[in-house]
Amino acid sequence: MAQKPQTLDGKVALVSGSSKGIGAAVAIELASRGALVVTNYPFASLKEEAESTLAKIRATGGSHATEAYAIESDLATLEGPKHLVEEAVRQLSGRKIDILVNNAGRASPQLLKDVTVDQWEFQVHLNGRGTLLTTQAVLPHLAKPSRIVNLSSGGARQAYPGTSIYNGTKSMIESFTRCWAVELGREYECTVNAVAPGATNTDAFNALTGDTRESLEPMLAMTPAASRIGETEEIAYAVAFFCEERARWITGQVLQVNGGTLMA
Repeated sequence: MAQKPQTLDGKVALVSGSSKGIGAAVAIELASRGALVVTNYPFASLKEEAESTLAKIRATGGSHATEAYAIESDLATLEGPKHLVEEAVRQLSGRKIDILVNNAGRASPQLLKDVTVDQWEFQVHLNGRGTLLTTQAVLPHLAKPSRIVNLSSGGARQAYPGTSIYNGTKSMIESFTRCWAVELGREYECTVNAVAPGATNTDAFNALTGDTRESLEPMLAMTPAASRIGETEEIAYAVAFFCEERARWITGQVLQVNGGTLMA
């Protein structure tokens, strides 16, 4: 495999929720472009998957790929975001963080009439509060210039039954993105953008849909680019673009990466 141009050579990237799925693909892509990537997984039960992702990162041949490491920290807890950042900075020996990718998130579909407080907290504590506290903890350690990329979802703009809580958290992420772009632009020389994936081939998405052609048909019918769902690598390319120097004049934006899926 030909090595990619090392356009992120020497940059330090922290990617939350990156033991598998979209987060892992993002970590691998950033490493392939030369970044030193700090990955994150929430529970000891995911350590094996986190180690597998690290092996894939090291195999990219990126200029700092062999320096990648993983930190266990549950960002749904009050202490998790601060622990993640403090441990990352400790292992980085005080080096600044150039790139933060807020990817960690959860979905628990449930019709409104059946939503419980536990299901609300399950999603809001990680998707919303976790993103806010992780970003807040990173601020004293941000390099200048720097990049923050938040993971939203097509659900922030497209309604599906049973997704009001999850979609609401992603609308929150998009609002964070616009507000933080204004707040952090001058003081931190930081751009803040978001990527909103559509239906993407991950274990989590397939578990929700049953991974059958019949269950996907309504989404595929609204996707003009191809009769398929997206792949994690395609989302990672978009995230990596926002991290590049060439994207320095783009901030406060939400990029839909969904094959052109039409809004309902």
